[in-house]
Amino acid sequence: PVHNSTLSVPSYSTPINFFSSTNSNIKPHVLLSSTINTNSLRFLSNSSNVKSTLSPTSLPSRISSLDEYHELYRLSVDNPELFWKLAAQRLEWYRFPTKIKNTSFDYQSSKGVSIKWYEDGILNVCYNCLDRHIEQDPSFSKQKAFIFEQDQYDEHVKHHLTYGELLEQVKKFANVLKKHGVKKGDRVTIYLPMMLETCVVLLACARIGAVHSVVFGGFSANNLAERIKDCQSSIVITSDFSYRGGKCTPLKAKVDQAIKRTQVKKVIVINRGHDEENVDVPEVEWTDGRDYWYHEEMANVSDNCPPEQMNAEDPLFILYTSGSTGKPKGIVHTNGGYLVYVSSTFQYVFDYRPGEVYMCTADIGWITGHSYIIYGPLANKATSLVYEGVPTYPDVSRFWNIVDKHKVNIFYTAPTAIRSLMAHSEDFVSKTSRKSLRLLGTVGEPINPEVWRWYHRVVGDGKCDIIDTWWQTETGGFMIAPIAHVTEMEPGSATLPFFGIQTQIIDKESRDLLQPPCKGELCIKDSWPGQARTIYNDHERFVDVYFKSYPGFYFTGDGCEIKSNGYHWITGRVDDVIIISGHNIGTAEVESALVLHPSVSEASVVGYPDPKKNQGMYCYVTLKGNKKESDGLRKELINLVRDQVGAHAKPDVIHFTSDLPKTRSGKIMRRILRKIAEGDTENLGDISTLNDPSVVDELIKTSPRTKKA
Repeated sequence: PVHNSTLSVPSYSTPINFFSSTNSNIKPHVLLSSTINTNSLRFLSNSSNVKSTLSPTSLPSRISSLDEYHELYRLSVDNPELFWKLAAQRLEWYRFPTKIKNTSFDYQSSKGVSIKWYEDGILNVCYNCLDRHIEQDPSFSKQKAFIFEQDQYDEHVKHHLTYGELLEQVKKFANVLKKHGVKKGDRVTIYLPMMLETCVVLLACARIGAVHSVVFGGFSANNLAERIKDCQSSIVITSDFSYRGGKCTPLKAKVDQAIKRTQVKKVIVINRGHDEENVDVPEVEWTDGRDYWYHEEMANVSDNCPPEQMNAEDPLFILYTSGSTGKPKGIVHTNGGYLVYVSSTFQYVFDYRPGEVYMCTADIGWITGHSYIIYGPLANKATSLVYEGVPTYPDVSRFWNIVDKHKVNIFYTAPTAIRSLMAHSEDFVSKTSRKSLRLLGTVGEPINPEVWRWYHRVVGDGKCDIIDTWWQTETGGFMIAPIAHVTEMEPGSATLPFFGIQTQIIDKESRDLLQPPCKGELCIKDSWPGQARTIYNDHERFVDVYFKSYPGFYFTGDGCEIKSNGYHWITGRVDDVIIISGHNIGTAEVESALVLHPSVSEASVVGYPDPKKNQGMYCYVTLKGNKKESDGLRKELINLVRDQVGAHAKPDVIHFTSDLPKTRSGKIMRRILRKIAEGDTENLGDISTLNDPSVVDELIKTSPRTKKA
């Protein structure tokens, strides 16, 4: 069928309820001085007397100046219906939506919390990521969609897929899913490592309207079982093994263990390493009639599979947040609004240019992998690099060798990864070229100014913009981020909100709505298309967690400072705020101060109960290279924190450690650090997802708090 913004397809009947069965004239980089006044948010959101240069019928393909950003931002908050209607034109629709925005954040109203975007629109996400590009230009089928850099190079493994090859494989696996009884609205659990087939599986689900639920490959069998049961999937897609840092980890074995307590009837297994020569891997247990090899199933289906017509509000995927305690939250994202948002944010924030190679080091098991390895890049015809492994294997130059090998233009990673590289000699970076790099990005946590400067100076040779992005699983895409080559950078600041995002700082105690400059809890005033719609099967919990703390607002759970120029500085989770003698101290501030010391590689700060001060400050500190701990260094760090944060912010404990407990994705498990600081080592919870569980034992042995306990 022909797809355009006005065509209505009569074969589509009614919307499905939840879970029913070209850039041009590229200009050189110019850093512009900020023109935002003290009341920056008011300036951004109010109409101005400046004559608009915007087209009334379309949005620009790129942002060329700060003035243009201001104009578009004003339009997006003054008339969100028009702005997001124009943004929806970037996609192809079977039926273009006439109902653009229908949202409410007020849980006390008769409508309650309800989020709907483009609710009468009909489209297919997979079609918009693949088919339409080739239909518009058949030669585009030869363009690389994905490049694969695996943990250990194997000449027998395919290392790239063109858009044409990817489309063919997606159609075939969509037919495999259909063959095994998967239909529109069914949930499909995906438990895979970073590999090209993982991308194929997600897109195949989107093609037929199945709802994918990706579970990070580092999770234990118990974690996996919990998520399978919660989303009620009856099929799991996995691989026999995964590889990371030269180590082989069985995945199929964990699936076998997990599904004993679930309703799973089918398991499709990708051959990642079972038949490789000279690789010591255990045998894979097999259950005939339940387990099927991916490659055998793909060999017996056709590549003819038309895309399913989906209502914009039909669910696209469920993604479970990695909560440290309690039942995991199955965050639900839908088809239309999500794709409009991630497509827009990817193009505008990164100023993506045709033919560029983009590399994101995240795992597809997290929201960054969904939004900015697969859906955002492919919707913009990008070449996306899929990376398997760790930054330091086979050596510390791994990232930069990949950059040089594939001429990567945009590199997007986590501050944790950068800090791990800072602990080593800069020679590992400087011996590589990196001349292809245009942008460097960060995601996942606030970046310390010192880390920001190292990233900019050493990796970017002082020439690359740093795109520091703040967003969440629940937001779908970037919320606060600089526009490449337009927004002036400030080390450690995520800078300004994206279009349509109205931030509001609220004082926790007085509940007052604050005006910049101010510091408090970060809330969002109004909805945006990429926003999560609910928690799967638990809308009441969705309302309780995100909308009851501050009625009428979406509560992010993060603290933030907005300075007089309107720039946003994320101070960390509000539960990462330590209250000492009545003073609220953000742990991110203390961590930033600690890493200023030339001997410190990484720091993590938590609070613990103190009968006199309410809380004490416990600082875990990792030193660089051959630096040695000493009482003198401990005193230097305490004085540094006092100097940088204030006399009220005096660390009570400096605990030197060779490493911190981290998940395989690099996330520091602060829950464990808090338990150790509190002396409560009997209730550490599940540590199976840690990259190195032995770190926990070492911390317990060396902690002054556990010794006293």
